[in-house]
Amino acid sequence: MLYENLILEKSNGIGILIINRPEAMNALNEDLLKELVQVTDEIAADDDIQVVIIRGAGEKAFVAGADIKFMENLNGVQGRAFGALGQLAFRKIELLEKPVIAAVNGFALGGGCELAMSADIRLASENARFGQPETGLGITPGYGGTQRLARLVGEGRAKELIYTANIINAQEAYRIGLVNHVYPAEILMEEAEKMAAKIMTNAPLAVRFSKSAINKGLQTDIDTAMAIEADLFGLCFTTQDQKTGMGAFLRKEKPEYKGE
Repeated sequence: MLYENLILEKSNGIGILIINRPEAMNALNEDLLKELVQVTDEIAADDDIQVVIIRGAGEKAFVAGADIKFMENLNGVQGRAFGALGQLAFRKIELLEKPVIAAVNGFALGGGCELAMSADIRLASENARFGQPETGLGITPGYGGTQRLARLVGEGRAKELIYTANIINAQEAYRIGLVNHVYPAEILMEEAEKMAAKIMTNAPLAVRFSKSAINKGLQTDIDTAMAIEADLFGLCFTTQDQKTGMGAFLRKEKPEYKGE
């Protein structure tokens, strides 16, 4: 499917999703968010894509935020609907069974930071900048920022970033646990693709089950979470991948997983 504001490229099992509004620093508007909902369904149904990398078009921004010109004159009902659309789009990304890597170059502010946080893993270039500056515009974060940021960096740091509207650099984002790694801009995508390739050497179903166990477990108490893990651990033993992996280990061979 062709999109006006997105590009989906596929190569060697990796789907590269490009936010493609460079003239607006990849700012999120209603049309783009609707396309994100559609493309996530496309990725979910595409067996040729095992890992997803999200990046922004151009050199200046991953996503500079939601489109302020679009939001300026919204009323309360329209504002809530716009927030709900962004939450839906990002939640669908978060719930993809396939691993998602955000490769963040340049600005990831407001909705851009929230998009990055919906990924499983965040890699940043040295010139990346992160923040939730919405309180400086008279609004709150609206696409999950008040919830995901606190879960990633802790309540105190999340409140500080949101209350002050401070923008932090990549090294600070790494220090507080918002990003996993920081690289020079010129090798960011290379490193993202290396990580995707490394993930794909492992059993696809085991990776997906692990993602499900982590995501679901974080939403509940420890005992319920352990039960979720136990169920998914047991489910692994119904897969051919488990037989392939353990058999190859015992024979000292390299496993060839089929996701079955």
